[in-house]
Amino acid sequence: MSGFAAAVTRDVLAAPPRLGAVRLVAVDGPSGSGKSTLAAALVEAFAAAGASVALVSTDDFATWDDPFAWWPRLREGVLAPLARGRPGGYRRTEWTGGEPHPGSWVTIATPEVLIVEGVSAGRRSVCHLLSASLWVECPAGERLERAVARDGESSRPALVTWQNVETGWYAVDRTAERSTHRPPSG
Repeated sequence: MSGFAAAVTRDVLAAPPRLGAVRLVAVDGPSGSGKSTLAAALVEAFAAAGASVALVSTDDFATWDDPFAWWPRLREGVLAPLARGRPGGYRRTEWTGGEPHPGSWVTIATPEVLIVEGVSAGRRSVCHLLSASLWVECPAGERLERAVARDGESSRPALVTWQNVETGWYAVDRTAERSTHRPPSG
């Protein structure tokens, strides 16, 4: 993964910024596919290259009841201010209940690279702002077991429903087809 992250880092830093002076990178793919792990490797690779980097997870916005329509909060709170060279911010939302986390305000200083990681991060409506779009996936059964291991056995029914919903999202948005990078399998 480190070789892949280093190659993506070189490509992104060579690309022009499209969100004001910020290079926006989306790490997208179905739940349980390894997006968070890849995003963490990218943060390390950008930092090692001397670039200032910030990471935002779509899990801080999405909920079981609102899997995709929360995007205006990210756009207005983070993307629009960063495009103007100003810090952005948002309140983290508790995934299962949809309530704000107490004391959960997150401020995003204007970085050279902003990584948005999570389901729908590379959606069609943001593709014109992306310096890179990464697509991460693995077989559905493996993804479900990873997600259950992460969230607990009691989450299995909700995760099955969620994975069906995200399959429909990706069929319509066609995110994978627009990706610029895919990590090697395995």
